[in-house]
Amino acid sequence: MTKKLFSIHRSFLLLSCLVVGAANTAQADDKPTMSNAEKLLSLKRPLVIGHRGYSHLAPENTLPSFRLAKAAGADLVELDYYHTKDDKMIVIHDATLDRTTDATNRWGGAKIRVESKTLAELQSLDAGSWFNPPYPGTRLPTLVEALDEIQNGGVTLVERKEGDAAACVAMLKEKGLINALVVQAFEWSYLSNFHSLCPEQVLGALGPPKIKGRILTDAEKKMSPAWIDEAKRCGARVMVWNREVTKETVAYAHKQGLKVWVYTIDDPAVATELLNLGVDGIIANNVAVIWRAVALRSLD
Repeated sequence: MTKKLFSIHRSFLLLSCLVVGAANTAQADDKPTMSNAEKLLSLKRPLVIGHRGYSHLAPENTLPSFRLAKAAGADLVELDYYHTKDDKMIVIHDATLDRTTDATNRWGGAKIRVESKTLAELQSLDAGSWFNPPYPGTRLPTLVEALDEIQNGGVTLVERKEGDAAACVAMLKEKGLINALVVQAFEWSYLSNFHSLCPEQVLGALGPPKIKGRILTDAEKKMSPAWIDEAKRCGARVMVWNREVTKETVAYAHKQGLKVWVYTIDDPAVATELLNLGVDGIIANNVAVIWRAVALRSLD
């Protein structure tokens, strides 16, 4: 009788453990998984962000540059995109093709604009031979091609140069990349439109912002509480600014729940000064220089 009761008791305990374990598993499964973008924002250390890839070592905004940035451990790999004549999204920084392709040699003329050519025409260009050392035969990637490369083990910081928010939102949703990356822009109306279409996506407000019809004064080009408040109203969660930031404005951004990233810094001394101000990330052409600055500061 005692053995039977013991057996029943043991069976009951085992069943209880299984039920509790299943409940705990269910609770764990119900807990939402943090996205790549959210994970980066939650890190306690400064982020190192590759500007146009690893543009110190390879031609900017190309697949080789993106691969090198990932290999160097960049937290985010930044790129820029425009729309082509046939409304495809292509990766390039300038509005014209002269500086980073052989367009002028191929077609003649100067200041040939990106939107004046089709995707097929643009991808016939050499976008690597201008660099030292040259990368002959390197093409301008489409935004989709660039994302396929970077998101395979990395995280993209997408900078919109031209184009409507709806097109970018649709593409990211189609590829399942909402909040798997970060989107930024100098035109804050674009951010507002993007946020209204996709409020969950992490956005960065590039500053000082572009304001149609006038040029900002030197005072207005500094990051300020007013700019921070406006960026927050646009749905931004990151202020992405030049070095015109102060300890006080960085602290104010943090108080408002925004991170602060600074561009484009390749001087380790300047990087250290900015880190001491409390900035959360540094965008650089030379990823290794910034990693070194972060490492040396952590030893202090």
